[in-house]
Amino acid sequence: MTLQAGSLVLTDPVAAPTYGDGPLSRWCRRHLAEARDEVFVRLALSTAARMAILMGALWAALHVWHVPALLAGALYLALWGWHVPPVVLMLHNTMHRAFFRSPRWLNRVHSHVMSLFLGIPAAYPDHHIGMHHAEDNMGEDLSSTLRYRRDSFAHFLVYFFRFLLLGHVELSLYLWRHGRTRMMRRMLVGEVGQIVVVAGACWLAPTFGVIAFLLPTLIIRFMMMTGNWGQHAFINTGRRNDGLSNSITCVNSAYNQRCFNDGYHIGHHLKASRHWTEMPRDFADSVEAYVAAGAIVFEGVDFFAVSVLLWTGQWRALARHYVRLDGVERSDEEVAALLKARVAPVRAWAAEALAPASCRTPSAASGPHAATQAPPARG
Repeated sequence: MTLQAGSLVLTDPVAAPTYGDGPLSRWCRRHLAEARDEVFVRLALSTAARMAILMGALWAALHVWHVPALLAGALYLALWGWHVPPVVLMLHNTMHRAFFRSPRWLNRVHSHVMSLFLGIPAAYPDHHIGMHHAEDNMGEDLSSTLRYRRDSFAHFLVYFFRFLLLGHVELSLYLWRHGRTRMMRRMLVGEVGQIVVVAGACWLAPTFGVIAFLLPTLIIRFMMMTGNWGQHAFINTGRRNDGLSNSITCVNSAYNQRCFNDGYHIGHHLKASRHWTEMPRDFADSVEAYVAAGAIVFEGVDFFAVSVLLWTGQWRALARHYVRLDGVERSDEEVAALLKARVAPVRAWAAEALAPASCRTPSAASGPHAATQAPPARG
């Protein structure tokens, strides 16, 4: 099924896979809050089985068959890397919506098992739900991109290492300040437990531990921050932050096919609990609002590609993927100029954007051509 969004034809999935009436499907209908999420149960089971086999094969390769560590590690990480993206986005979906209705403890076990096998941060739900969505990329958001130049890889490295080295401390302080002490304790227990597992594996079997636990733990954090960087790379300070002004959407990509329409990031920030199958329809129904807000939409790329294209100065490539939702013909040079205006560090918002809604009047700053090189960030 395809949808029409203005002049754009959407090819991203609009329905969850179905699996007939076997024993697992019947169990899912009884125990899941949403029957469409059977795909997540199957993904979790298949990933756990494959990663257990893969870890066993890595151990045997290193200690029985004596395969060179570089070769064994490269093969392991390539296969690990293939499994990671859909699992991360499965966890992203199941933290925003009820997953297991009963038994409820499966919700926590499910996320911990995926963290064990793939290195996904144990604090992912607490960081994402308890802080990122509460602050929406603004000043108190510890993963906010506002203070950085988003087309600078050097700025990204500062952003990443701050998250890697100080993230636990900053998130703990944030949750404590906002009275979310139960979430803070849960986050600390999970992260300390994950560190103990990684350190223990590296101590007991150094080469195996580094390949199977330490490198995935570091790489996945780098990739998650790369994705967040791309998601919030273009900031329109001519508008108040309403979800449309500081995020982007990526449509018609292989990434959306594998990762449950994660490219619809604006729609996700507007309604975090929306089911992934409903994202394309919501976008198609909201095109006029996106056009009025001058929202940034790309076709055929994902957030990671957006970040890389920014770091390498590939403005013309970004312009070619930019969707001219309003149907107005613009040259790649004009689009590149618009995009460049939205990546500067943000230290203030336009006065009109900060005014109460009842006091604001329409202006060019809120339209698709808004020149948003802000008075370089709040935060």
